[in-house]
Amino acid sequence: MLNKNIETFLGCDNEYGESDIVVFGAPFDSTTSFRPGTRFASRTMRGESYGLETYSPYQDKDLEDYSIFDGGDLELCFGDTEKALAAIESYTTRVLRDNKRPVMIGGEHLVTLGAVRAVARKYPELHVVHFDAHADLRDDYLGAPLSHATVLHRVWDIIGDGRIYQFGIRSGERSEFQWGKDHVTTQKFNFKGLAEVVEKLQGKPVYFTLDLDVLDPSVFPGTGTPEPGGVSFIELLEAIQQVSQLNLVGCDINELSPVYDQSGASTAVACKVLRELLLAMA
Repeated sequence: MLNKNIETFLGCDNEYGESDIVVFGAPFDSTTSFRPGTRFASRTMRGESYGLETYSPYQDKDLEDYSIFDGGDLELCFGDTEKALAAIESYTTRVLRDNKRPVMIGGEHLVTLGAVRAVARKYPELHVVHFDAHADLRDDYLGAPLSHATVLHRVWDIIGDGRIYQFGIRSGERSEFQWGKDHVTTQKFNFKGLAEVVEKLQGKPVYFTLDLDVLDPSVFPGTGTPEPGGVSFIELLEAIQQVSQLNLVGCDINELSPVYDQSGASTAVACKVLRELLLAMA
């Protein structure tokens, strides 16, 4: 039995044993390639989430009607990336063993690898749906194989060809896009084709990873690597609702860096996106 965090995300204050969904934070940004700060996302989101209501008029659902547990933040080693990933993998394994669904708040995008290692072990036929501005398909970044710029390539190492579906991608090296043509399915710039992918993946175990910089910087400037040309808030919510029709066995939301938006608007966006994701899954 895990104890809930003292300060929980809005509406996620139920007991572990009675909850189907387990929220936890992975405050890690040691491989960030441009501007760090995502380690502060989860704790900031918890505090700011109480500026929202538990009720969603978008879905006509209320977090108070569901049992969701917030286990707080993991203590992650900033000096050893593999140790940090191992801690994420271990916690995710515990959650899965208890037949619950993990929802992780990053942190930089590399934290996804720790969770996917655990989820793929339980679900060998795992598929991944990936929303992002960046392809994250480099084999290494400045010689390092573990980076938020390589995370989807490392995920591919685990699950193989034809199981990764990317949407909103508008940045990456030419070699990433060339490599990706043979190994993953990439929809550049928007969510076109998502409905067909959702239909194709019905009944299959799916991990959903959401990099918030898929949003346009005019909507979400508080991130380490902002990329103009992103999707709108409403487009993202509609896409999340589509993805929620799948058998989601794990999710994450990452790359909020609160310090780059002192207005707090980006944190509010992240909180609202997480609320909608939790309600769509519940």
